[in-house]
Amino acid sequence: MSASMSGPAISLALFEFVQRILLQEPIHPTATDPGFFAEQRRFVGKFQQLTSPVVAKGVEDTAFYRFHRLISLNEVGSDPDRFSLTAIELHRFFAERQRSWPWALSTLATHDTKRGEDVRARLNVLSEIPDEWSQTVRRWREWNRPHRLALDEIEVPDPNEEYFLYQTLVGTWPIEDFDPARPERTLSEAAEALQASFLPRILDYMSKALNEAKVYSSWIRPDPEHDAALRHFITRILDAAKNPEFLADIRNFARRISHWGCFHSLAQTVLKLTAPGVADIYQGAELWDLSLVDPDNRRLVDYELRQSYLRRIQDRFEHDPVPLCRDLLAHKEDGRIKLFTVWRCLRARRSAPGLFSQGEYEPLELSGNYSSHALAFARRHEGKEALVVVPRWLLSFVEPDRLPLGERWGDTRVVLPESWGCRTYINVFTGRVESLHVEARLSQLFADFPVAVCLSRVSESMHEP
Repeated sequence: MSASMSGPAISLALFEFVQRILLQEPIHPTATDPGFFAEQRRFVGKFQQLTSPVVAKGVEDTAFYRFHRLISLNEVGSDPDRFSLTAIELHRFFAERQRSWPWALSTLATHDTKRGEDVRARLNVLSEIPDEWSQTVRRWREWNRPHRLALDEIEVPDPNEEYFLYQTLVGTWPIEDFDPARPERTLSEAAEALQASFLPRILDYMSKALNEAKVYSSWIRPDPEHDAALRHFITRILDAAKNPEFLADIRNFARRISHWGCFHSLAQTVLKLTAPGVADIYQGAELWDLSLVDPDNRRLVDYELRQSYLRRIQDRFEHDPVPLCRDLLAHKEDGRIKLFTVWRCLRARRSAPGLFSQGEYEPLELSGNYSSHALAFARRHEGKEALVVVPRWLLSFVEPDRLPLGERWGDTRVVLPESWGCRTYINVFTGRVESLHVEARLSQLFADFPVAVCLSRVSESMHEP
């Protein structure tokens, strides 16, 4: 087709006109009509009111339900195309934040996030084992082939929907299913619990995801047959009587991912509470947060349970912190270890006013065998200092089901600034007094707990509940 037959192209003058309108510039040098300027401001206001929800519906509520490379990246304010940050880039971000936006909100979950913070922490583990994850998904797809239904020559679920579902199941598999206090729990017992509470949540969530994606069904043009076929598939693959092989396999896989996801969660919790910004904790996220998008993340929170946990933790910490740390690690599935981490970080902030809100942010270098598997920085303010160290990428050097503690860190160490000299610090999690000079060995900092926040010149209030 010739250019003349394809219709007139849109003139760039149109976009230039819209640009001048939005910037509230005069359309013509001689234009001085007050009525025109009032109408121009009204148009700009309406444009701003419209574009935000349009972008939200197009990106967060459509594209994020279609693009499933790693769904932990599909988050409000995130860019799924940006897979990760280097340590240097993250340090640069935090330093700039402290300089320019020290009071910006730091949160891991809100009422509007697509999945809970600990779901994302688990899913991020998959990025460490891409080949194994790919083989696992292929195996599950083959096993579950008999449970798919055909509608108009389309298999339900289609490959994209099925991949989305598997990530969702791994990210949200009930952590109580991995409770070490019940090692004798049979597959049928676990399946019965899944049918009672987990399955209804997944069915409702996948129905919402299907309609948000708007590929086969949508809120305004629903396809009940496709929705029913998807529900049929999910119900069948989570049925122990009809699909025991898959159910046993995904439980074992999710257990291993959950183990490492717990440490990811503790690390990101410490970063939220000690790095530049104003930390916010979404309701219920004091324990493990395996919720999905609303309305799943609006369920009632058991505050009495959290208060009971906290009282006992505070009492035990005052008597002997190290045995408490070991107990929390041994029973990390109950979530107390996350609550403990939150409490101790908040106590550190309260004991050193201004240190974490106004303090200088200083990246610290690591050296040794596993230097790429941790992140360290310091906060400094009015003579007070804090050393923060958290782990990352643990699968490649810590044995399955083992803890990333002590000598497993080999000769890895944090290089301390020369200006620090020889100083005494208190590890806020273990209560141990650490004498640090020139360097801080991770085998020492992580001797009893997998994250570390060490304070200098700590007030007595650090030891009060």
